[in-house]
Amino acid sequence: MRVVVPFATVDPKTRLSGPLDPEERREFSRAMLGDVLESVREAGGEPEVLATAPLDVDTPATVDDRPLTEAVNAALEPETAVVMADLPLLTAETIEGLFETPGDVVLAPGRGGGTNALLSREPEFRVDYHGGSFLKHRASASEIGSVGVVDSHRLATDIDEPADLVEVLIHGEGRAVQWLREAGFSLVRTESRLAVDRAPDGR
Repeated sequence: MRVVVPFATVDPKTRLSGPLDPEERREFSRAMLGDVLESVREAGGEPEVLATAPLDVDTPATVDDRPLTEAVNAALEPETAVVMADLPLLTAETIEGLFETPGDVVLAPGRGGGTNALLSREPEFRVDYHGGSFLKHRASASEIGSVGVVDSHRLATDIDEPADLVEVLIHGEGRAVQWLREAGFSLVRTESRLAVDRAPDGR
């Protein structure tokens, strides 16, 4: 199955600018992208990167610097999945679950109401990202066909904020968690929860 993976090449993940400098954010974003692409391949999918600027990656890539909604709609075809690039907890089994879920449109919500992944089997379906996109996608998809929803922690966990790094260090298995550990990040226990700390001699 064709899987489109949108990727912001220039100045990615600005909300991680506290713990990571611009170059580190680029490196970490590429590590997460690598994890997503590997999981898609292991699940039998055929990934295509939809990048905002040219990048060196070992998979087919198309450059489209338009806003996310416009770029994805231009690339969307029937029997196409769209999986975001900041989902480093994905496994092949997670992607297979997306592929196997019935529905003309299958949606995987993210925390906070976004849409972290979807599968469209309906040629009339179009995306509309940002501003609670899961509810918008579910409503528009229900007007043209059946809707499947994937309830998955690994699909729901996108990495946007510094606190999200905890999830990578707990559940990550690939490049992203390795990058964080090599950069000196580790888990620390506070009075109420786990948090992330960085060694002074980190990158």
